[in-house]
Amino acid sequence: MNIHEYQGKEILSSFGVRIQRGTVARNAKEAVDAAKELTEKTGTGWHVIKAQVHAGGRGKGGGVKLAKNLKEVEEIAGDIIGMNLVTPQTSAEGKKVHQVLVAEDVYYPGDKEPEEYYMSVLLNRATGRNMIMYSTEGGMDIETVAEETPDLIFTEEIDPSTGLLGFQARRIAFNLGLSGKGFKEMTKFVMSLYEAFEKSDSSLFEINPVLKTSDDLIMAVDAKVTLDDNALFRHKDYAEMRDVREENPTEVEAREVGLNYVDLDGNVGCMVNGAGLAMATMDLIKQAGGEPANFLDVGGTADAKRVEEAFRLILKDDKVEAILVNIFGGIVRCDRVAQGIVDASKNMGDAMNVPIIVRLQGTNADIAKELIDSSGLKVYSAIEFQEAADKVQEVLS
Repeated sequence: MNIHEYQGKEILSSFGVRIQRGTVARNAKEAVDAAKELTEKTGTGWHVIKAQVHAGGRGKGGGVKLAKNLKEVEEIAGDIIGMNLVTPQTSAEGKKVHQVLVAEDVYYPGDKEPEEYYMSVLLNRATGRNMIMYSTEGGMDIETVAEETPDLIFTEEIDPSTGLLGFQARRIAFNLGLSGKGFKEMTKFVMSLYEAFEKSDSSLFEINPVLKTSDDLIMAVDAKVTLDDNALFRHKDYAEMRDVREENPTEVEAREVGLNYVDLDGNVGCMVNGAGLAMATMDLIKQAGGEPANFLDVGGTADAKRVEEAFRLILKDDKVEAILVNIFGGIVRCDRVAQGIVDASKNMGDAMNVPIIVRLQGTNADIAKELIDSSGLKVYSAIEFQEAADKVQEVLS
């Protein structure tokens, strides 16, 4: 589950990570009030207005701007709130901005020049261990840094039996070229950041940039946080941070009816039971010359109602030219799924306007095939994987 920057910073702050302070505002008046309050609390004279959407590259799209007085705060917030923000990580339509974060200016003058670093905490799937990835090249796209100057990216893997050790945090500070107060501040920052990552059950913390201020304080200026959905039962307060306005509406609808659905960009709908079978089915669609339009797992209780709901979700996508149903009947009986497909086709009528290829294997598969073949509907049954692939290729051509 993705959350907004201001929410990610709330989590970081609760674990002792120093953050760039700010207040969220939903209109221009609230932004001005937030700026006044922030000046009283922090002494900041300038304010940074940041669009709050689930996408990176906000500054490139005009979603992050500096306001040097309250009049500019009002004008900038009024311009950003309600706009469709287009960034390298959004679609061409962009994302509508419903709120902004009014934050303190932390690039204040001092004895030293501020410096920016990149830091993230995530799972290294190759080793099965958490790792901290960091670089001196903060404020830049990490993908660009990895491509052009890979020697400037460092990683620190954490042994799950010991957790992050002090010498590892010190090594990170050393590799970033810090000394004195900045070195101590970074060591503390890294230890707190990793604690926040572990105890919040997150799958990603990305701070870009981590800032060393002109007086050697280390703080998170940005915060991209992804929480593990499977652990939200332990964090009821985090679950309430979900902003469904930022999510695909079809995926939201699927979650409400208990279906696992992920929207993709292809032309062949995919309905299966089980994540492993879903991955294999998407490979099958690719080999047949198509592109998967979605990942949809109906689970182990694929009765008629769930099958019909699944069809309706898939067909909300105008790009779908065919649907491949690939069910293995272990817990669920194939004949029940077949009956669900027949009932759904009849109930939906003209809405079911694309060819359907059905492969059912397992319990009562022979009865299921007979039900499909005798239904009189435009449904193609298959037994083998290759046969299903051939039929996908046939209907697409």
